[in-house]
Amino acid sequence: VQLQASGGGLAEAGGSLRLSCAVSGLTVKTYAMAWFRQGAGSEREFVAGVKRNHMTHYPDFLEGRFTISRDNAGKTLYLQMNNLKPVDTAVYYCAVGTYSIGTVYPSGYEYWGQGTQVTVSS
Repeated sequence: VQLQASGGGLAEAGGSLRLSCAVSGLTVKTYAMAWFRQGAGSEREFVAGVKRNHMTHYPDFLEGRFTISRDNAGKTLYLQMNNLKPVDTAVYYCAVGTYSIGTVYPSGYEYWGQGTQVTVSS
């Protein structure tokens, strides 16, 4: 199983970026997908997820700024990030979990992408 994340880069505060994650090699038909991020010196934190039942979920601190979506085949995951803030600066990781229905905890996902850097300037 391979996850390839892309779309990171440099943005100004208030700007937008769209991340993509291409998934290949999965043989199961249903799985949870998610985006996490990890800033320098911080733990990996959940930013958005699509559960097995296709319901999306987000942490409250994002205040609706990010939107997660996936294509119908479940082979590409997206994260639209709007009104970016310097605190959003981090390495963003996509993840897939085949055992859980969808969780905010990294331990619920067994496959991870390599990460893509997002840097937001003030």
